Amino acid sequence: MLAVGLAVLGVAAAAGLTLQAFKDNMMFFVSVTEVVAGEYPKDRNFRVGGLVVDGSIERADGSLDVNFMVTDLRCEIPVMYTGVLPDLFREGQGVVAHGRMDAAGTFVADEVLAKHDENYMAPEVAESLAMQHSDGIAMAASGEQLECDVE
Repeated sequence: MLAVGLAVLGVAAAAGLTLQAFKDNMMFFVSVTEVVAGEYPKDRNFRVGGLVVDGSIERADGSLDVNFMVTDLRCEIPVMYTGVLPDLFREGQGVVAHGRMDAAGTFVADEVLAKHDENYMAPEVAESLAMQHSDGIAMAASGEQLECDVE
């Protein structure tokens, strides 16, 4: 009985530690509008995605630093990244950035992913854009303007 009890206790402890590790490594996707509204995990990294705003890419000469804006067709947030961007990264294309917000309201990305062909977009980004687009169509039909007024 003692051996069975210790085995069950060991399996329970291993399961608990495994679940805790999954919880710590889970990466949440948050839309740009939710980030602007302050509805994002403040104590951990998360993913944000959308389209790179046309004309927003700024690169420092001789540096790997790049700043750009990401939009979900309703709101925009500034993103700062240091590193080599994917070959498919460009204005008007879908991206997903992993990182966290800084105190100044800029998303500091650890990694930037770009879509891999002309027809694919990350499911989370496509869903977020579709929701904002359908909200925009409904608001336009009612005569309202689509604005980033979540603050």
